[in-house]
Amino acid sequence: MSTTPAQPAVDRLSKGFGFAVAAYGLWGVLPIFFLLLAPAGAVEIVAWRVLFSVVFCAILLSVTRGWARLRAILADRRTTLSLGLAGGLILVNWLVFIFAALSGHVVEAALGYFTNPIVTVLLGVFVLREKLRPLQWAAIAISAVAVVVLALNYGAFPWIALALACSFGMYGLVKKRVGGKVDAISGLTIETMWISPIAIGMLIVVGSTAGLTIGTVSALHTTAMVATGVITAVPLLLFAAAARRMPLVHLGLVQYLAPILQFLIGVFVLGEDMPPARWAGFAIVWLALIVLTVDMLVASRAGRQASLQSA
Repeated sequence: MSTTPAQPAVDRLSKGFGFAVAAYGLWGVLPIFFLLLAPAGAVEIVAWRVLFSVVFCAILLSVTRGWARLRAILADRRTTLSLGLAGGLILVNWLVFIFAALSGHVVEAALGYFTNPIVTVLLGVFVLREKLRPLQWAAIAISAVAVVVLALNYGAFPWIALALACSFGMYGLVKKRVGGKVDAISGLTIETMWISPIAIGMLIVVGSTAGLTIGTVSALHTTAMVATGVITAVPLLLFAAAARRMPLVHLGLVQYLAPILQFLIGVFVLGEDMPPARWAGFAIVWLALIVLTVDMLVASRAGRQASLQSA
């Protein structure tokens, strides 16, 4: 059976799409996984997540023979420091997300990841000095209206949503600046190594106050706690595999799968309250995302046409 010249590219894109769906799908159902870790609190869960991630990454480095690559990255002081900053940002993100999952704020966490693309655009303006297109400005203005509507509805500032959006947006910015120097396994290893002393300190504080739950609840609970390392690393590896095979525009569209799943879990599985005003706020956010997506697709098409003409 013969194949057309375009078939390898189609297969590559198809595999990339599968990896992306798997990665964002796993991120989308994480709230349910973290609920299984009760009665452990957010601080204990995050601390074990950091330490078991280091262990799992060490196993992966041994299997893939990546220790030489890791040592080469560690020799680059600037890159290592950047990954330390990334580790601090992801530590904040994990703490806020797990707190949201355990305290009945999964819908607000979903809002944070829906808002993340807008934050990324703003970081491009204020940090990278990028110029915005008209539709991007429109998306930001619509998002600002959504934040006001949701703040009035919640009766308080939606700090969980904005903390998640800002911490993950800045994490993405740091990772972008590191660029192609760092592979997924080495990057996560160095990030979690940086924050391991903080994680150990967190466990000492929890152990001396509330008491650690690992090993005291059930075999399933202990296994699930140990599995936080795998749950952390596997979606990142799937995402890295997708990013190598898919255009950034397509990958950006798939990213909405995670907050959509989190939103559905929060509303229909966990039964979180969604009064009409909150629906209105989410509808405005979704409108902003539609505007941003249209702009992204138009810009991508224009870029391809320009490349063809220059070729």
